[in-house]
This record gives sequence, structure tokens and C-alpha cells, in this order.
Amino acid sequence: MSSIGTGYDLSVTTYSPDGRLFQCEYATKAVDNSGTAVAIKCKDGVVLGVEKLVQSKMMLPGSNRRLHSVHRHSGMAVAGLAADGRQIVARAKAEAINYESVYGEPIPVKELAERVASYVHLSTLYWWLRPLGSAVILGGYDRDGPQLYMVEPSGISYRYFGAAIGKGKQAAKTEIEKLNLSEMSCREGVIEVAKIIYKVHDEAKDKSFELELSWVCDESKKEHQKVPEGLLEEAKAAASAALEEMDAD
Repeated sequence: MSSIGTGYDLSVTTYSPDGRLFQCEYATKAVDNSGTAVAIKCKDGVVLGVEKLVQSKMMLPGSNRRLHSVHRHSGMAVAGLAADGRQIVARAKAEAINYESVYGEPIPVKELAERVASYVHLSTLYWWLRPLGSAVILGGYDRDGPQLYMVEPSGISYRYFGAAIGKGKQAAKTEIEKLNLSEMSCREGVIEVAKIIYKVHDEAKDKSFELELSWVCDESKKEHQKVPEGLLEEAKAAASAALEEMDAD
């Protein structure tokens, strides 16, 4: 990259001779150095999970959240630079409020994803801005049922059955592909997401982490909420047991 990128990576508005924007690729690299975020769309809703790396033992548990509610029926998982992620979340909340005030109904997940993607894309159009070093997974419930989108630092947005971002994304995607998502309930999905995050966490290289889980499903009355404490503990126990069984083998 360095030989091709020399001189072409100083501005986000400058294309390299082979049509690449290196600043966008560097922003994606910042996301890849972050804790893993995983989301799956089940038959009755969406489950979001985040491996929030604990930077210091002095930090209070629950601080620097990576899962956010952007609307009553939509939630967002953030990977990458937390400060940049907060800007995306704030914009998503503003867009959701604006849509509801104009049209008198909750914003569809597709429309919210497109508006967030357009905002992220703005940072690649002007030389005085830098790309946002965060990618987000947006999950929600609207009149078309549960939906899941991912927005990348370049402003690309795709709809998914299951998505993963962060340093363990490749291993997480492999695990997601093994699941029968169309037949899985969100209660089962919570446990599977916890297992995936525990499995992709590298004990040797990474610091300790805090597991964050949320869902928007029929059981939560189609509202984005944290997973109940009892189910969260059950998911952690199942994930730890699965990890120990794998190590024993």
C-alpha cells in the first residue's frame, strides 16, 4: 500500500491511480482494531452483541457503552473509535426524531440506515473532514418485520441476516454462517451471540472484556432493550462452558 499510496493518502478527496481512497481504508483499519460487534436477525427479532474491551481495571463497569438505542424500535452497535461512534449515534437519533415529527410514524429501519450512511459518506467528500473511524450495525423492528443493516466508514450500507465488525469479524462471520437463523428465536440467538464473542476473543493478545447484549424482538414488545440480567448471565455461563469444552477437545 505504501508504494502506491505515497502522495495519494494525504487527503480523503484524492483518488489513487487505481481508484482507491486510502483515507477510507485507514478508517476501516481503525474499525478492525476494535472489539468485535456481532448481530443476527432471528425469526422474531434482532440480537446485538459487543465485545467491549476494558482498557483499565479502574474503569467502572457499564461505562463507554458500545450499544445504543437510537429509537424506541431501533438499536445500534458501534465498533472503532468510540467518539466517532457517538457522533453517528447522535445523528441517527436526530434523524429518527425528525422523521417522526414530519410523518407522524416511527422511521423505517431502511430509511434510517440510508440517512446514517449518507451522513457517514459526507466525511469522504470534503478535504477539511476526515472519514469517521467507526462502523455501525443497525438493528430494528418496523412494519416489514425485523431488519439488520451495517454501515461502513466509506458510507456503504448493506442489509444482512448476520453481520460482524471489529478485529474478530472473519471468525465471527464463519460462526454466524453455521447458524440456522430462520428457525432461531431471539432467546436462542442471545446465547449463540455470546458464544461467538467468547470464541473470537483472544485471551493471549487482548485485554479482559465486558459483554454487552441487547435485542429488539417480540419478547421486548418490539422495542430495543438490554437483554434481561438473568438471560445475560445464562448466556455468559453457556459461552464459558462452550469455550472450556472446546479447549478440552
